[in-house]
Amino acid sequence: MRADLVVTTPVIGPETDGDPLLESKFEIPERPRFMVARPRLLDTLIARRDAPVTLVVGPAGSGKTQLAASWVRGEAAHAAVAWITLEDEDDQASGFWTYVVAALRRAGVAISPALTALPSRSGVDRSFLVRLAAELSEHEMPLLLVLDGASSLAGEQWAADLEFVLRHTSPVLRLALIGRWDPPLPLHRYRLAGRLTEIRSENLAFTTEEAAELLALHGVELSPPRLASLLEHTEGWAAGLRLFAMALQDHRDAEHLVDTITGNEATIAEYFVDEVLRVQPPHVRAFLLEASILDTFTPELAEAVTGRADARRLLAELERRNAFVQPAAEYSATYRFHRLFAELLRAQLMCEAPERTANLHGHAAVWLAAHGQTVEAVSHAVKARDWHAAATIAIDHYMIGRLVLEGRSCRLGALLGQLPDDCEDAEAAVVAAALALADGSVDRCARHLARAEDLVIRRGWEYTEALALADSVLGVLLAAARDDHPQVLQFSPAIEQALGRVPAAVLTNRPELRLLTTAAQGSAHSHLGAVDAAATCLTQVATSTAAGCRGLAIDSLAHLSLVEAYRGRLDRAGKLATEALEAADQCGLEPARRPVLAHLTLAWVAMERYQVDAAGRHLRASDPRHHPRTDGVAAAAYGLVKSRRLQARGELRGAMGLLEEALTAPGPPPPEWLARELTVSHGHLLIVTGRPGEAVETVGRFATPHPAEVVVLHAAALAAGGAPEQAAETLVPVLASTALTPPTCVEAWLVMATIAEQLGEVERARNSLRHALRAAGPEFQRRAVQQVWARLRRVLRDDDELAQQYRLLQGETPAVPRPGVRATDAGGVVIVETLSRREMEVLHGMAAMLPTEEIAATLYVSVNTVKTHVRSILRKLSASRRNEAVRRARSLGLIGDVTRPG
Repeated sequence: MRADLVVTTPVIGPETDGDPLLESKFEIPERPRFMVARPRLLDTLIARRDAPVTLVVGPAGSGKTQLAASWVRGEAAHAAVAWITLEDEDDQASGFWTYVVAALRRAGVAISPALTALPSRSGVDRSFLVRLAAELSEHEMPLLLVLDGASSLAGEQWAADLEFVLRHTSPVLRLALIGRWDPPLPLHRYRLAGRLTEIRSENLAFTTEEAAELLALHGVELSPPRLASLLEHTEGWAAGLRLFAMALQDHRDAEHLVDTITGNEATIAEYFVDEVLRVQPPHVRAFLLEASILDTFTPELAEAVTGRADARRLLAELERRNAFVQPAAEYSATYRFHRLFAELLRAQLMCEAPERTANLHGHAAVWLAAHGQTVEAVSHAVKARDWHAAATIAIDHYMIGRLVLEGRSCRLGALLGQLPDDCEDAEAAVVAAALALADGSVDRCARHLARAEDLVIRRGWEYTEALALADSVLGVLLAAARDDHPQVLQFSPAIEQALGRVPAAVLTNRPELRLLTTAAQGSAHSHLGAVDAAATCLTQVATSTAAGCRGLAIDSLAHLSLVEAYRGRLDRAGKLATEALEAADQCGLEPARRPVLAHLTLAWVAMERYQVDAAGRHLRASDPRHHPRTDGVAAAAYGLVKSRRLQARGELRGAMGLLEEALTAPGPPPPEWLARELTVSHGHLLIVTGRPGEAVETVGRFATPHPAEVVVLHAAALAAGGAPEQAAETLVPVLASTALTPPTCVEAWLVMATIAEQLGEVERARNSLRHALRAAGPEFQRRAVQQVWARLRRVLRDDDELAQQYRLLQGETPAVPRPGVRATDAGGVVIVETLSRREMEVLHGMAAMLPTEEIAATLYVSVNTVKTHVRSILRKLSASRRNEAVRRARSLGLIGDVTRPG
C-alpha cells in the first residue's frame, strides 16, 4: 500500500457488480512541501509530446511519481489527462480495465455506458477492446493515460491488451507508465521507431544543484566538498537525500555530520526495510544479506559466497526490478549494491547473524584468490581475520616485490599492515619484513626475516616455491639496504635459479621481482668498481616500462647517467639524466624522491665541458642541504663536481677542502670508482698547489697494479717534482693501452704534452696535444684542456692545425679579425668561448666605459645580473680586468671602437 493513500479514501458508485472504485486512485498526487523543480527532466518530457509511449522507471523513492505529476499538470492544456494509481490488487484484467474506462470518463471522454470490461479466459473480451479503441479514435482532443505503479500489475496480458488499444487509437491516445521496472510492452519496437520517451534511474538521480535546493528547503546548507560527499554517498537517490536532509536539519554542525550518517541510520533503514527488503521472498532476502559483504561481484562469486546456484537469475531479476542492485560496469556481467542499501544490508547481517560474516568473507577470499584477484582476496581474508590466508595469498601470488615498492601506500600494503606483529606464521613474517623494508626500517626487516626462518624450521621446513623466492628476494634487498654489496652478488646466482623456476607468465605479470634484484645487483657492481657490469644491470632496469616500477627505473636511470659521465660518455650521460628528470616530472614525484643523481650528472657533464655557470645551476639543485636523504653516492659526486667548479674559478683552497670532506665523510663509503676519482682529483690539486710529493704519497695508497688514472696522476706528480724523464717512462704504457676511458685518455696525453714541453721536446708536445684534442673532441671535454691551457698555449704558436682543433673543441667558428688587426697577443693565438647575446650587450657597455649601474639600467636588469655577465666575459676572454677584456675583444674583431656617448 502506498504511503500517500489512507483508509478513509472516499468511494464512488460501482461501475460493475464488484467492489466500488476508489476516487483517490484517479487523483493526480499533490505537490509536496519539499518539491524540487526539475526542468531538465520536464523539458525532456515536453519535447517528446508526439511520442505515444512515455516511460518513467526507477527504484523506490527516486521521485518518479512527483516528476510525472508535475509534467501532467502542464499537459492538461494540451490533452485530456486520465490518471490511475495502481496497486497489487489491481492485477485482475477486468478490474484493471474497469479503472481505465472510469479514468477516461473522468477525463471527459464520452464512452458508451454499455461498454463494460467482461472477463474471459485470456483476459478481457476481445470485443470490449475493439469497441473501446473505436470509441477512443473518435475523440477529438488528444488523450494521455497515466498508469502510476504499472510494475504492480502481474502477468503480461494486460500489457498486450493495452498495446492493442494504443496501436489502434494512435495518435489520439498516449500512454505514460510509471514503475520500478519495465512493463511487458514491446518497448524495443517503440524505441527503434523513435516513438518512446524514457526517463530512467540515471536520469532521476539528483544533480548537485538539485540536491543543494532540496537541502535548502530543509534549512541545511553544505560546503561544495561536503555536498559532493553526500551526493556520492546517496548516488543522487531522492529519498535518501530527503532522509539525510531530515536527519541534518536540526543540527548546527550538519557539515561535520554528513560523513557519519550511513544506510543503517534509523529513518533510512526503516524506508529500505519497508520498500525493498520486506517485499522480497525469504530466499531472496537471505541472498541479499549474504551477498552484501561484496563490493562488486559476478554471479559466479555471488554463488560461491551464498552457496546458491541461481545467483545469476536472482541478480538479473533484482536488477530488472530496480531493487537497488545495478550493473557495476556497462559491458561486463558484474553487479554492485546501491551504497546506502549495501550499508543497510551489512548492518542487518551483523545484527541477525554476526557469526556468519567471517565465513562469508572466507568463501569470497578463496574464490577471488583462485581467480587471480589478489587484492580483493586479501581484503576479504583480513575482514575474516584470517591472517594466515591473507599473508599466504599475497606470497603465493608473488606480490612481495609490489609490497617493497609501494609499502603501505597501496591498498594491498594497507590491508596487510593490519596483520598482528606476533602472528605465528612464516608467510605473515615475510610480509611484515617486506613492509618494514618499504618503510625504511632495515633492522625490523631483518628481525622479521629471522623470525620467518625460525617458523619454517618449526613446521619441519615446509614451504612453497613462492615463499622461498620471497625470502630470497628480501634477503638480497636487505643486503643492498645494509650496503653489504658482496653479499648481494653472492646471493645473485641463487636468485636467478629461483626466478628460473617461476612460471614465465608470472614473471610477465610481476616484472618487479627481477627488476628489484637486478637494480640491487647493478648498485653492488657499481660500488665494487665493476662499472661495465653495473651499466649492464642498470640499463635493464632503466629501460623497463613495467607498470608500478617507474620510480625504480628513474633511480636506475639517474645512477646509470652518473656512471656514464664517469666513463666520459657525456652526451649519453646528459640524455639519461634529462630522461630521469622528465620522467620524475611526469610521475609527479615528491621532492624527497626526485633523482638528485640526475642533477649531479648534468653538473658533471657541464663541468667537463667547462660550462661553469650551467654546472653551478645543477649543483644548486642537488645541494645536500636541500635533500636530507642524500646518500653516499650523491654526497661524494656533489663534492667532486663542486670542487672542480671551485678549481675552475681559482678557489683552490675551497676545492681542496671539499675533496677532503668527501673522502673522510662518515657513513658508507662511495662506490670504488667514485672514491678513486675523488682521490685522484685530490692528488692533481696537490700538484697544482705545489705539493707533488704528497701527490706521490697518494699514489702509494692504491694497490698495484695501479689503474690507468692513478698512473697518470703518478706521472704528473713525478714531472712536477722535477723528474720528467721518469714521468714519461711511467706514462708510456698507459698511452699504448686501447682500453682507456675518454677522460683518462685526454688526461694522459695532456700530461705527456706538459712533460714534453718541460723537456723542450716541442714536436712531441704538439703531437701529444694533438692526441689530447682529438680524444677530447667527440664529447667536448674541455675542462682538462682548460686546466693546462696557460702552460701549453705556447705549443699552439705557429701551428694552425692545432689552433683549428682547439677552436673545434670550443664548439665555435673562429672569429674573423678586422682588417689590419691580428687575433694574437704576447702569448700566442687567443681562443674564446662564444659570448651570449646578453654578454655582447654588456661587453659593449664595458667598451663604452659605462659603470655597472648604468649598464644595468640600460638593459633593464639588476646590478647583480650585470656583475655575473662581467665575470663570465672575463673568464671567456681569459682576462683578469674589464679593460683587458675590452682590448682582447677588439683584437678579435668582436667589437669595434666605441666612444662613450655625451
